[in-house]
Amino acid sequence: MSQQDHLLRTEDEARLYAKGLGDDKAGERLEQYASLLLDENQHQNLISKPSEASLWVRHIADSAQLLEHINHASGVDDGGHWLDLGSGPGLPGLIISILRPEMTVVLVESRARRVEFLDHCVSELGLGNCTIIGERLERVEPFDARVISARAFAPLEKLLRLSSPFSTKQTRYLLPKGRSASHELEKAKPSIRSMFHVKHSLTDADAGIIVSK
Repeated sequence: MSQQDHLLRTEDEARLYAKGLGDDKAGERLEQYASLLLDENQHQNLISKPSEASLWVRHIADSAQLLEHINHASGVDDGGHWLDLGSGPGLPGLIISILRPEMTVVLVESRARRVEFLDHCVSELGLGNCTIIGERLERVEPFDARVISARAFAPLEKLLRLSSPFSTKQTRYLLPKGRSASHELEKAKPSIRSMFHVKHSLTDADAGIIVSK
């Protein structure tokens, strides 16, 4: 079966996929989050206007698919921390928090209006497992993260440098890089290239996720 056969092409397919990764309560919260995001996007530019019509494919399922690349050995479901860098409107951090209430999820976002939106979502959705830190990453007190994700935070080498205080030998990096994933990894230093590989995205045949080995 080809990569094309696995793609989530429609909003209905993406909605079913994302909801299928959690329980009924998570499905309800995903719907609530989608409404909150679309409403707030009328007041600040959280996602591009054209992508509103494909919200579930482009943003929600695109974030949810990161769960395909972790397992119980990662420790995130046993007290470990999932650290999401430059969370913006909560992608992927809030989606992970919704789908995995047993995980401790920490979102770092320095832009004040986005932090206000994230705080509002956490309150409205009752996400007791989710913490929002409204600071630049350099000012955040380090802790050991079992998973580090970042959707649009920084180029790979800069991201690794900034996140190193939070990284251990067990840390799993999950970095959706869109259509630049392969190119960005190819131009990295050999020592970095040897640490990662690119996984195909389920929402775009040409997009990839940089994943630590």
